[in-house]
Amino acid sequence: MSRTFLYARVSTTDQTTANQVLEVRGAGFDVQPQRVVQETISGSTSAAERPGFMKLLERMESTDVLIVTKLDRLGRNAMDVRSTVERLDAMGVRVHCLALGGVDLTSAAGKMTMQVLAAVAEFERDLLIERTHAGLERARVEGKTLGRPAATGTTSDVQAQKAAGVSQSQTATALGISLATVKRHWNVAA
Repeated sequence: MSRTFLYARVSTTDQTTANQVLEVRGAGFDVQPQRVVQETISGSTSAAERPGFMKLLERMESTDVLIVTKLDRLGRNAMDVRSTVERLDAMGVRVHCLALGGVDLTSAAGKMTMQVLAAVAEFERDLLIERTHAGLERARVEGKTLGRPAATGTTSDVQAQKAAGVSQSQTATALGISLATVKRHWNVAA
């Protein structure tokens, strides 16, 4: 008898997998709570390097079904997604993606759909990276200073506060700068 698992992944701790769980239940899948694997890890980390996903693989058996809400839950690039689905297919596990209409990614039509969509997603990501690099290069050519603005006169001001016996937090308040900035300049030779 096949069992249904859900792999719900988010990239950062300020995100939650709750919506993914609700979406799968709303689609009519009855996933037992012990078969929901939730993980907080970047999609750029290969599925083979994700602790939660590896534990999921250990638990799954032939004829089981794995559900993901979107293709990018499995990986961020086409190669990783494809190898992950191929690995699951070799185990006899069917993979369903809700964003693709619940299509079984291990079927012939599912494999084709997945590859086309993964390639398009990777293409869009590459375009974004190219645009970002072009924008940074344009800013450099125009002479714009990139990154965090330098705090002017900070080292001498912090050193003066330190010499006066003022604490780091009091120095930050007095100078109107962050505590991190004070700490960066605290032990610098004046």
